[in-house]
Amino acid sequence: MAHKKAGGSSRNGRDSNSKRLGVKRYGGQLISAGSIIVRQRGTQVHPGNNVGIGRDHTLFAKTNGMVTFSIQGAAKRKTVSITPA
Repeated sequence: MAHKKAGGSSRNGRDSNSKRLGVKRYGGQLISAGSIIVRQRGTQVHPGNNVGIGRDHTLFAKTNGMVTFSIQGAAKRKTVSITPA
């Protein structure tokens, strides 16, 4: 008889919680100051006019207005700006 139970699944069972990353407000939407626009790891999208960046690279609105996404520069960077309403 076996003296240990089968331990096959003991190495499983690790999975991290989803971080809910991504774009939260899209181009053309009206937004209030302090609202989160993009949650991201690293700067996939860069801040433009009236947009701030947090410690975890979260982009947020500094003023009320309309969200505008664009591609700028020779490096073809994606940027997001707020046009004051």
